[in-house]
Amino acid sequence: MPGGSYLTYLTERAETHMCSPDHRPDTPRAGADRRLFLRATAIAGAGSALAAAAGAAPAAAAPATPERHDWRPDRNSPRFTLAVMPDTQYLFDSATINPEPLEASLRYLLHRGRDENIVFMSHLGDLTENGRPNEFAAIGEAFRLLDTNRVGYSVLAGNHDIKSSTDDQRGRTPYLDTFGPKRFRGSPTYRGATPDGYNSYHVFHAAGRDWLVLALDWRPSAKGVEWAREVIRRHPKAPVIVTTHELVYADREGDEAQFSEFGQRLWDELIRGNDQIFLTLNGHYWPAARTVRKNDDGNDVHLHITNYQNRYYGGAAMIRLYRFDLARNTIDVETISPWILGRAEKQELNELEAQEIELTGPQERFNVSIDFRRRFAGFAPVTPRQPRPASRMLLPGTLAYWRFDSGHENGSPLTGSDRIRDLSGHGNHLVTATAPGSPAGMLTWSDDHHPDQPGHGSVRMLGGKAPLRGTYFRTVADAPMNTATFRSGYTLEVFFKLPAYWESGRNAWSGLIGRRGRNGDAGSTIGDPEEPVAALNVSDAPAPQWAVLPLNREGIATNWGDELRLDTWWHLAVVNDGSHTTMYVQGCPVARNPNAKVTGIGTLGLEWLVGGFEYGGQLDQVLDGWLGDIRIVAKALPVSKFMMAD
Repeated sequence: MPGGSYLTYLTERAETHMCSPDHRPDTPRAGADRRLFLRATAIAGAGSALAAAAGAAPAAAAPATPERHDWRPDRNSPRFTLAVMPDTQYLFDSATINPEPLEASLRYLLHRGRDENIVFMSHLGDLTENGRPNEFAAIGEAFRLLDTNRVGYSVLAGNHDIKSSTDDQRGRTPYLDTFGPKRFRGSPTYRGATPDGYNSYHVFHAAGRDWLVLALDWRPSAKGVEWAREVIRRHPKAPVIVTTHELVYADREGDEAQFSEFGQRLWDELIRGNDQIFLTLNGHYWPAARTVRKNDDGNDVHLHITNYQNRYYGGAAMIRLYRFDLARNTIDVETISPWILGRAEKQELNELEAQEIELTGPQERFNVSIDFRRRFAGFAPVTPRQPRPASRMLLPGTLAYWRFDSGHENGSPLTGSDRIRDLSGHGNHLVTATAPGSPAGMLTWSDDHHPDQPGHGSVRMLGGKAPLRGTYFRTVADAPMNTATFRSGYTLEVFFKLPAYWESGRNAWSGLIGRRGRNGDAGSTIGDPEEPVAALNVSDAPAPQWAVLPLNREGIATNWGDELRLDTWWHLAVVNDGSHTTMYVQGCPVARNPNAKVTGIGTLGLEWLVGGFEYGGQLDQVLDGWLGDIRIVAKALPVSKFMMAD
């Protein structure tokens, strides 16, 4: 065991810190106080279910009772959890067998598996203290909880599980008898092992893709390392997590992790040359620590050590939860003790337990920022979405559909003779209009587009307000849509992007799409009569705003979105079901959608503007940005039918 005697550690810690009469921290109790203490863990609800597993006090070993659970992770959600359990050796030490903490952690995975979308668990070795048959019999029985429910997990041998002076060619051992390939034949994630049985690999499916876990022996031989390389080669698009017992360590709490001698060898022989390896996990040493190193491709590899055998009750089978969130490009890491949590449900905790329910230091609770798409691009690039034909976008009720992928050369200007044809077939065509005094070349074709846009093209508009300039679009004078009232509902969709230099003073309140005509002339008696009857704008934030004079009200009704990132393509939709209007950004509803009843869109029979905004019946602003596909449908569409989704 590195770092000295566990008994010595506990004695010194008790004498100098926790058990001193002058240092008696408040003890969390079951109920509201404990839940407040655990507010970040979101596991209070599982406590009562785990309490039975924990027991009222340490007790002699008892066989684990297999339980049946509905283990079905959501394999397509962008959020999933990988559980990690380090050294449990002091719970399985000769005649001292205490499986309760480990069973509590395994039951946590079963009880919380669906809520936290736990897809896999990795044990980091040193399952036992001496590698004896009775120790392995006890821990093997505990792991039946996962086997019975076909939960994917991996184990590997630490230096206490086998003779530490040997490598993976050591032959038969109690470890191999208990956790060898035979055990995993029914596992949903197990894919194979080295002929010696000491190195294995698993594949779990999460966030819509396969992830590869290598569980490497305490000392993989040259054959073992070459086997690992070959496994990676056979899975060329899978991100890889390497688990092994020893790799990095830190001398003191707060130190950055560094390679051990063996860890440096494994880095040089396996990790640095395989770009698919983005995360490594190991135990063996303490304190917990981490570091980041660049591989041969110049990409980050995150190297983490987690081990709590030096803490109360041998670490109490504490688990670390790696909560992957591909939508946020983040891994949120948390460290908890389900066993102590279960005990807190039944009784007051002792002073040592009270400090171990959840570890909140910077090495136990932290976030890892990873741009997953960019990090994995070298071996699994995202295939750009192909253009979709216009006919596929013509849903029943489509009144107008405009797109800008007509094959013109990127950067070439639009001329007065260029007409944007309404692909719906209803004759709502667009023609260009220019603010007086504007220079030429203010409206050009562009190849830029939203990645989920059906048409792979856009128009680049160089408009502004001070001074007023730019070229925009309007519907033809006889367009049927000019008089449409949309009494039964509508869906307006537009793809757009604002430039990085966008400024509120020059560009605020530019229109994406709207309808000409003063709302005062259309019967409004409330608010500013100079506002147009309908306008989907970009405010000064910049944020999207839909302001419309409905048929059933005497004033403007408004929906507001949140602030938009610049130099980013967005999909914006406004949906009215005949009674209420909801704005969506990237298919997500915004918060400021009013509950007021709104029906239809007021009209004076005038044209619609695209990229232009009127105030007081006069052109007031021209968009500075990019416009992609635009569709208007005379009914409410579900998100699943938006252009970015269909």
